[in-house]
Amino acid sequence: MPGREVLPSTLRRSPEKAQRTWEKTHDSAVETYGEGERAHRTAFAAVKHGFEKVGDHWESKGRKGPSDRQAAGGGPQRRAPTAGGVDANASKEHLMGVARKLDVPGRSSMTKPELVEAIQKTNDRQTRRARGD
Repeated sequence: MPGREVLPSTLRRSPEKAQRTWEKTHDSAVETYGEGERAHRTAFAAVKHGFEKVGDHWESKGRKGPSDRQAAGGGPQRRAPTAGGVDANASKEHLMGVARKLDVPGRSSMTKPELVEAIQKTNDRQTRRARGD
């Protein structure tokens, strides 16, 4: 199935470049691995390299690179928890800015790992709300 037809809702609310990244990577992965979870994981990995999830959509990171430890080591055999699109490799200052944008309560006293977790939870909440779940 073409990437445009299975484009996740969070990407439908995101910049065109993020959508194109998903579609091209997904379609290539389907040719290599077949339709399914692996093609979707591969497409999300490509998106996470240049974008971070902020609320219910993806925004450019301003730099390319892995978004968390799993993305840096990656590989199909190694499945570890990811930061769910949060750029966990970003500076604490950047994460504070994202938390401020999302109005995360208590952010000023959080550690970097706590900020990552709080942003991830807020992103998930806003995505569910946007989908009408």
